[in-house]
Amino acid sequence: MNNDSSARIVRDLREWIATAAPGARLPSTRALVARYGASPVTVQKALRVLAAQGMVESRPGVGTFVRAVRVARPHDYGWQTAALGSPRDRAPGRPTALRTVPNDVIALHSGYPDRELLPERLVRAAFTRASRGDAAVARPPSAGLPELQAWFAAELAAATPVGVTPPAPGDVVVFPGSQSGLSTAFRALVGAGRPLLLESPTYWGAILAAARAGVRVVPVPSGARGPDPEELARAFERTGARAFYAQPTFANPTGARWPSDLADRVLDVVRAHGAFLVEDDWAHDFAITGEAVPVAARDDGGHVVYLRSLTKSVSPSVRVAGVLARGPARERLLADAQAEAMYVSGLLQAVALDVVTQPAWRTHLRGLRQQLAARRDLLLGALREHAPDLRPESVPEGGLNLWCRMPDTTDVARLVRDCERAGVVVSQGEEWFPAEPAGAYLRLNYSGPRPGAFPDGARAIGRALARQRGSLGGTEVEEWA
Repeated sequence: MNNDSSARIVRDLREWIATAAPGARLPSTRALVARYGASPVTVQKALRVLAAQGMVESRPGVGTFVRAVRVARPHDYGWQTAALGSPRDRAPGRPTALRTVPNDVIALHSGYPDRELLPERLVRAAFTRASRGDAAVARPPSAGLPELQAWFAAELAAATPVGVTPPAPGDVVVFPGSQSGLSTAFRALVGAGRPLLLESPTYWGAILAAARAGVRVVPVPSGARGPDPEELARAFERTGARAFYAQPTFANPTGARWPSDLADRVLDVVRAHGAFLVEDDWAHDFAITGEAVPVAARDDGGHVVYLRSLTKSVSPSVRVAGVLARGPARERLLADAQAEAMYVSGLLQAVALDVVTQPAWRTHLRGLRQQLAARRDLLLGALREHAPDLRPESVPEGGLNLWCRMPDTTDVARLVRDCERAGVVVSQGEEWFPAEPAGAYLRLNYSGPRPGAFPDGARAIGRALARQRGSLGGTEVEEWA
């Protein structure tokens, strides 16, 4: 009976609302109870139905009113153009590596490892323990938790050769991820309008951080074995730069690992010019056949500012990185970090520290090495068979990516579109060049989801390349090893 009464009240009031002016007040609940001979509960139910349909709105303590009809209209934000003025810089667009895609797509574009490559059990347990401790409510020191500072310093000290003073925990500043550390390093060590040397190609995030810091980027060519020290020296002399950003170990995107003698020569060049090497050791935990030996371990003169992130190897939700610097440079970095964020979440620092100090962490890294090797080789084999026009410049000894060259006549933008139509997402190489690209490249991530689909992905890329040659499989190409 109540349901029938409620529906009857709704129908009757809707007819009344159709002829009422917007903002008109409905009769009070008491009046409606008397009119319809219904209980207050039934009347309130009818009013809730009308409110859910957007026909009335209730104002507590005042009454219920006919809701005004809001006509959709375009928003005019033109006034903001004058208020904001011209942009200080034209930062690179949103990179392909940050795109999220549906599960049924073959994702070869991402900059992050697949979830099954993460120490998920360790991370979940660490969050549980951290939430019960002081880190959940206490404010951490600005430079970071002392125990985490000590861990970062000890990791680098383990690679420090005899005769070189190892770093101290107090040399470390903890940041909320490597991107924040890069931005601070470029602002504090270089400064707006001043030159910064960057490997080319290089990490798109470094290009973005440089643009945001307003520094003047100077590309230095870098290949499968790193940069040419003589070319680097000429760039220092020509520009007067005082900093060089590089990834000596399993570089993104090329996968390059500097040989020991090259690391020494680059460090000599940096010292000779009284400059800094900003070393981004992003792939320290992603070794396959090579070992991660930071250049910073060879330097105790404060020339190397060393950055190591745990975000990709521990969890994307644990945005924690350590930047190690000595002397006044460290104080500049800390001052900028305090102005930017004051401190890093103590909870996230505690989680990161918990994970990397568990005995199971080393076990996880050993297993990760094997999994990355299998995935890398699977993608290499698939490309060799199905996309022979796409040639990796080297077989990386670590990292997450293959850096692949295509014929110079390739329309890369068209290739990317054709691949996506076939259900395969790839990253075009120009996103990793701080200036014009030096050729036609793709960066392919072999650590992403569904490695079993790599052959299908390679087949789609091969077909897209073949279509640009004029026919599917019409031209024989030379085998590559």
